[in-house]
Amino acid sequence: MRVTGWLVMVVCLMLAACSVHHGAVEEQGPLFVKKSWHALPGWRSAELANSLKALRQGCTALAKKEAWQQICAEASLLDVDNSDGLHHFFENHFTPYQLRNGDGSAEGLITGYYEPLLYGSREKTKRFRYPVFGVPDDLLVVDLSELYPQLKGMRLRGRIEGRRIVPYYDRAGIDADHAPRGKEILWVDDQIGLFFLQVQGSGRVELPDGSIVKLGYADQNGYPYASIGKRLVEMGELTLEQVTLQSIRQWGLDHPDRLSSLLNSNPSYVFFREMPDTQQSAVGAMGVPLTGGYSMAVDRRVIPMGMPVFLATTWPGSDKPLNRLMLAQDTGGAIKGTIRGDFFWGFGAEAGREAGSMKQQGRMWVLFPNGEKPAVNKVSG
Repeated sequence: MRVTGWLVMVVCLMLAACSVHHGAVEEQGPLFVKKSWHALPGWRSAELANSLKALRQGCTALAKKEAWQQICAEASLLDVDNSDGLHHFFENHFTPYQLRNGDGSAEGLITGYYEPLLYGSREKTKRFRYPVFGVPDDLLVVDLSELYPQLKGMRLRGRIEGRRIVPYYDRAGIDADHAPRGKEILWVDDQIGLFFLQVQGSGRVELPDGSIVKLGYADQNGYPYASIGKRLVEMGELTLEQVTLQSIRQWGLDHPDRLSSLLNSNPSYVFFREMPDTQQSAVGAMGVPLTGGYSMAVDRRVIPMGMPVFLATTWPGSDKPLNRLMLAQDTGGAIKGTIRGDFFWGFGAEAGREAGSMKQQGRMWVLFPNGEKPAVNKVSG
């Protein structure tokens, strides 16, 4: 189905049903400032072996692009244990540009995410009663770029009601009367864990026989993400400094009668698909497996997918420097803005602890392949 002309934008705004990037980049636009390698803090001492591994993952999607052909070919031949060789590789093939906000500032928010483990069953039981849904049959997705190339990345999500396109059901509606029956992939035993699974976008579920089902993001109901941590602060239940995944979970355990209401304050709902058993890690928006500790989610309006990004931040909950070459291989509903990153910590409980407490300030340098530059209207010298 096609929706034409001004109606597209009216529908998006009226329905709040476009999966677009909400929260515009600063009015002046992001600034890319060309820098020398000496400007990157701790660059010469950075360990790049896992950065190279993440780059190689990205090359499965990038290798056919002209600017990346030689880079990917050489990357496949490098010795990961040759630190000097790895540094020379990046220095010879890339040019660093520091990101600045529209107001000229150089810092932004760095958070973390991970791949959680839940416990579930193929059948609904007294214990396993919270459904993990696949994509509903009545979820309508309209790719607006087919009509207007300048709207690439904007998709309208809704459903058909008679001859009208109306918003798809929000979280409260799905959890109440409009669950997509027959689309249950699994049932899990943890309501807030299922919510976190949707926020993270992927995860694993252990079945009663010990086998593991891997889940990946399939689609979303079209509503913008709203932070329940922020909602708890607004309610006076937690302070901003207290908000972590762990404190939110504890609040839910302490207030089971109010948990559904809190979760429904985020109207966004994520649907999943089963991933192959051979999949070693979560798959990001770029379509490649993520590398724990070396992949990150960014705002793709600012940083193209696949770019190496040198990140200067601190370890979660501390002032200990964390300087690392990351790969921009994912996006996220809450990852909006120029200097805004979500650090992928990997799978499991330890990754969850790090991700759950990460709310750090950070700086970013995007490494563009030599010969490529940021868009002209986004460059400062």
